[in-house]
Amino acid sequence: MVRDNTYSAADKRSLRTGKCGFLLAVLTGMSMLAAQAGAAEPVAVPAKAKAMTASELYLLYRNKTWLWSDGAGRLQEDGRTFIGWSGTGADTRWAEGRWVLSDTGLMCLKADWHGPAAILPNKTCFRHRIYEGTIYQKKEPSGSWYVFKHATTEDGDEFKKLVAEDTVSTRLAMQQPHMKNNANANQPPLSTQAPNGAN
Repeated sequence: MVRDNTYSAADKRSLRTGKCGFLLAVLTGMSMLAAQAGAAEPVAVPAKAKAMTASELYLLYRNKTWLWSDGAGRLQEDGRTFIGWSGTGADTRWAEGRWVLSDTGLMCLKADWHGPAAILPNKTCFRHRIYEGTIYQKKEPSGSWYVFKHATTEDGDEFKKLVAEDTVSTRLAMQQPHMKNNANANQPPLSTQAPNGAN
C-alpha cells in the first residue's frame, strides 16, 4: 500500500492553525518563565560583578527543578537533560532537551516542546553575574538584570524556586502518552490511494 502524503487545502489550514496556536502557547509559556524570572525589580549590576563560570552554573542548577507559575522544568545532571511541562488542560505541553552552560555566564534551555498539534524547538537563555555572593540574572537577549539570589537568600529570591525534588518526571510520564495520542488524533489521515502515476 502506498500512502499519499499530500493534504487537502482544509487539512493544511487546520495544520497551520494548530501549529500557530501551539507556537503561541510555547512562546507564551516561555515568556511566562522569563517574566516570572524577571518579576523582581530591575537592578544595576555592580561593575565588579563577574560572569559565572560553567562550573558555578552547573553547581547552581544540577538536579534541580525550577518551579514556574504554570509548570516546572527539571535540569538533570545525567546527560544535562532538561525536561519540563507548562500549561493546563488542552493547553498543556511538555519538553525534552538539554541545558547548556558557558563560561560567559550563560545557561540555556534547548528543548522540543510537544503540544496537541505540533512539536516545536525552543531555546531560552539566561545570563548570570556574581558579586560578593549575590547572583544577578537576566533573560537573553533583552531582559533586565535582577537579583536572582541575594548573598543571604531572601524569601522573594527566584533562587528559592529551584528545589531538589523532581516534580517533573512523574507529571511527564502521565502527560506524554496523552499528548502523543492527541497529536496523532489531530493529524489528518493519510490517503491510501496511490499518487498519480504510481502503480
